[in-house]
Amino acid sequence: MARRREKRSSATESSERRKNRDESKPRDGEPDSDRRLITIFVIFFIVIPAVSMVVYKVKLEHRVIETEEPSSIRQKGIIKTDIHFQEILTEHSKASENSSARHYDYPVLAYITPWNSKGYDMAKLYNSKFTHLSPVWYDLKSQGNGLVLEGRHNADKGWIQELRSRGNAMILPRVVLEAVPEELLRKKKLRAKAIKLIVTECKEMEYDGIVLESWSRWAGYGVLHDPDMRKMALQFVKQLGDALHEQHMQFVYVIGPPRSEKLQMYDFGPDDLQFLRDSVNGFSLMTYDFSNAQNPGPNAPLKWIDLTLKLLLGSSNNVDSSLARKVLLGINFYGNDFAISGGDGGAITGRDYLALLQKQKPTLHWDKESGEHLFMYRDDKNIKHAVFYPTLMSILLRLENARLWGIGISIWEIGQGLDYFFDLL
Repeated sequence: MARRREKRSSATESSERRKNRDESKPRDGEPDSDRRLITIFVIFFIVIPAVSMVVYKVKLEHRVIETEEPSSIRQKGIIKTDIHFQEILTEHSKASENSSARHYDYPVLAYITPWNSKGYDMAKLYNSKFTHLSPVWYDLKSQGNGLVLEGRHNADKGWIQELRSRGNAMILPRVVLEAVPEELLRKKKLRAKAIKLIVTECKEMEYDGIVLESWSRWAGYGVLHDPDMRKMALQFVKQLGDALHEQHMQFVYVIGPPRSEKLQMYDFGPDDLQFLRDSVNGFSLMTYDFSNAQNPGPNAPLKWIDLTLKLLLGSSNNVDSSLARKVLLGINFYGNDFAISGGDGGAITGRDYLALLQKQKPTLHWDKESGEHLFMYRDDKNIKHAVFYPTLMSILLRLENARLWGIGISIWEIGQGLDYFFDLL
């Protein structure tokens, strides 16, 4: 999953190619077919196990009404479902001058990637809105019969110093575990070596801890289908967390959402959450990438998010509050531009999105089932596209849902969003 997300997040090159195409404006008579296609999306691409949306919507709508959005945004009246593209073009860069005020008291983890340098600036400007910042810098790889931790060349000490002079957000670089899992998990010395490499790097670089991503890669290798290997995997994560805690450092572990109501062996489930709760400070839950080019649709339907949380935590009315607060709901600050036929398209950043709005001047539609905005357009080859990208309303709904569940959030990633998104945090 990490590799796929990195490919998505480094969408700049592919999106630049898309931007260089001479896409044509929507033709007359398109709205009816657009509505039909939107209906198709709802029917075919959001068919997931049902949850009680009536109760959910009543609760959520009430919470949204009670929310104290930043006055500058609320007074402008732009947090709404019937948004016009011109409002986005006009307002997106007009973030509040008060960049330190927080509107939620739960943990907020923000990822920063080297390929979207805007994230480094946003982290400095809105430092006080985050509890944890995770620059995507490190990979732990197999090397011969040993291991090597790569990525220190990405680290920017000057940036870290400036962050710490501006606020109290903890710095937890992400480490992707790319080492061959069969060797790492079966060999005690290699496991000890991996833990030592990570802890030593944190001490030498004066980090506050790390974010580790490994579960999706282990699932891809097939090792989680073996009960014994699965136990070894969980034990390694626990040992790493304990080792970091001994050094008074924090540990966040990345987990993927179950893809069905019936948990599979390779899924990270509620028992795993309980097993690791004392060794992990936060679980970064990747509740995005619900759709892809082969199965286009919304990025993170609300029903799917609720189902995922219910599988991990149980009913929202009866959760273990101390455990729930460690779950960090994934919120995407990127979007997708899908070709409806042909399986083409992929991730877009805020810059790509604004360029499309400027060129296509589309009508934005609100899909109440997924809780996301979308619009349609045709490119120069007359291929119809569907674009899903976050808006103030879609983000606010997810922030409020996190509040309702008593959990935190994790943002992938802040270099891809629009400036006024940060006013909501």
